[in-house]
Amino acid sequence: MVRRLVGKARDWLVRNVEGFLALAIAVTFLVLGVFDVYGANSTVVNSAILLTLALLAATLLRDRTTSKNALDAISSARLVSGSEVAQALAEARRHTDRWVFKGGTGVDLRAETLPEFAKMAREEQRPLELRLEIVDPADQALCEGYAQVLAAQEPSGSTLWTADRVRQEVYATILAAARENQRVKYLNVEIRLSSVVSTLRWDLSDTGVIMAEPAGPAMVFKKDSPYYATCKRELTVSFDQARRVPLDAANDHPLSDPPAEEEIRELFTVLEVGLPSTHDSKTIAAIGKAA
Repeated sequence: MVRRLVGKARDWLVRNVEGFLALAIAVTFLVLGVFDVYGANSTVVNSAILLTLALLAATLLRDRTTSKNALDAISSARLVSGSEVAQALAEARRHTDRWVFKGGTGVDLRAETLPEFAKMAREEQRPLELRLEIVDPADQALCEGYAQVLAAQEPSGSTLWTADRVRQEVYATILAAARENQRVKYLNVEIRLSSVVSTLRWDLSDTGVIMAEPAGPAMVFKKDSPYYATCKRELTVSFDQARRVPLDAANDHPLSDPPAEEEIRELFTVLEVGLPSTHDSKTIAAIGKAA
């Protein structure tokens, strides 16, 4: 207990050393002045006053710097909701050459970011990189767990989330990404399959990172925010640990528009993401339509 108190006192002294010295000097010379130690000699007293003022100025400057850093950190992050989330994503897409996504099935990315990136790469003829990390459809328990997460977050009366639906949405995202990676010369897509469930959707660009709940608000951190580097590091480590989908193997298996059932089955075979034997023609057609 005593050691803890001593440690806290030491830390406080280190943080407030200028103010403590200024107070100590002021009190010391106040006592000396009361007892008239220096008499009429004001040189020492004036020097003490100047030193005290200098220490107070240093304290104020340090506090101002600390406050400014705190305000900068606050201003580099904001909370958005509703249509503001879509606006933040659209704004980020317009000013970036790369995109890192981590989420569940990639439904929103498949509908918005993927086609937008394909369009920019095709029309502007500039290289764009898109990295996706989504749940592994081969993991039955994982898909069931993520279905439960989505069911709990969506309002009552919405479409029922099941492991099969999660799996089909993931297959649709992989199919759509593979097709755009084939068709658009300057678009480079990488896909990794995660063995863990993420309750957040992460979208990182050159300008910032957006962390959102599947059907809720989002936090937007600008690139100059310290949280941006933290999120970037987290996404990099997570991506490297996930299972790689060899999209380059699909280059020798071009897809029609729309892709035929046999093309879809063959594609997932070469991508080492085999479709379940229970997926009939109707299910394959639904995946192709969703993609």
